[in-house]
Amino acid sequence: MIAPPASDADVPRFVADLGLPGLVDMHVHFLPDSVHRKVWAFFDRAAQEYGTEWPIHYRLPAPERLEILRALDVRTFAPLVYPHKPGMAAWLNEWVRDFAADTPGAVPTATLFPEPGVAGYLTDALDAGARCVKAHVHVGAYDPRSELLDPAWGLLAEAGVPVVVHCGHSPVPGEFTGLDVFGEVLRRHPRLLAVLAHAGSPEFQPALDLVARYPRVHIDTTMVGIPFNWGDAMLPGDWPARLVDVADRVVLGTDFPNIPYEYATQLAAIAGWAAADDRLGEPFLRAVLFDTPSRLLALR
Repeated sequence: MIAPPASDADVPRFVADLGLPGLVDMHVHFLPDSVHRKVWAFFDRAAQEYGTEWPIHYRLPAPERLEILRALDVRTFAPLVYPHKPGMAAWLNEWVRDFAADTPGAVPTATLFPEPGVAGYLTDALDAGARCVKAHVHVGAYDPRSELLDPAWGLLAEAGVPVVVHCGHSPVPGEFTGLDVFGEVLRRHPRLLAVLAHAGSPEFQPALDLVARYPRVHIDTTMVGIPFNWGDAMLPGDWPARLVDVADRVVLGTDFPNIPYEYATQLAAIAGWAAADDRLGEPFLRAVLFDTPSRLLALR
């Protein structure tokens, strides 16, 4: 096995040693400046909200954050946006469409909220080329089983466009979080190409059960295996072995820039899983970091 990256400066060496043209990250956040400032202000209160400090490692203007991604050899990324109340999603979809058009490496994305008109603005976003959708059940504090969202889930299932869904309890449980809740959505829409953000943390095995049950469900690696948030204290000790049967349905996600550590920390965690089980190894790394997210984002 090649050595994991020791720091952000070492990431290009790691990528080159794997023979990859770059990384494809399906869980990155870029938002309008006014919204992103509010997100960071929330993390500034993390000790009160989550019981732990959450210093944003990449708290920089957007142009500088983009330069960092390029220096990290992130070839392609999904800039995910999400609303916390009705009336925001359509506006965010317009903003991120323009952002992606002006930003090399960014794929067009979209988001949704259970509100009248959701199917209409989601259709508009898909027609405009959106290749990934974010559904943030935790921040939006909405029930993903809402009848208002049924047409949207159906649209996404029919289009085969991946939806990155934060439906797990981490970092703290919400009213409608939990893999059992989103599992009801999958029962109604079994062809949904869902990517369970944070691998469903802290319900890691229930997330893998959904992957096994539904052939289009994936998990992302965002903040998984990082000794930071409480959910990962529940990561099974045999996690690498559990990934063997679903190795082609794990995709790179990082939560950049809203993470309290270096980007390389996430890559080192994934490399550790690959090294821990001979059935994974470097082929698993290449799949997670490039091949599988490239397929989901229709890059190849």
